[in-house]
Amino acid sequence: MKSIAELEEIRRKTLDEINMRKNKDGIRIVVGMATCGIAAGARPVMNAFLEELKKRNISNVNVVMTGCIGVCRLEPIVEVINPDGEKVTYVKMTPEKAARIVAEHIVNGRVCTEYTIGAAEK
Repeated sequence: MKSIAELEEIRRKTLDEINMRKNKDGIRIVVGMATCGIAAGARPVMNAFLEELKKRNISNVNVVMTGCIGVCRLEPIVEVINPDGEKVTYVKMTPEKAARIVAEHIVNGRVCTEYTIGAAEK
């Protein structure tokens, strides 16, 4: 960092990411970030959600972290919660699956059933 302008740019980018995690009016994407989730790859999954939402200029979606969701063998786990409280639980997530969920579920309203906990339990 060589100037105040560079510092301000870092500050602006950080605040944009924080605000993406705080919006309370839209859909919430909850990423399980307990030790089991992190070990299974939850951090790259969360980053993929943030990047895909930013790339598509979607600002009414909250991306938040939580602790253990409770089914460690299916980590990384992500819950997508609509404003009305309806929840879809996605399991064994990858960054590629995260990008598809944004495209299909978040943008078009179609649940990616093959990634859900119900499909994994069959």
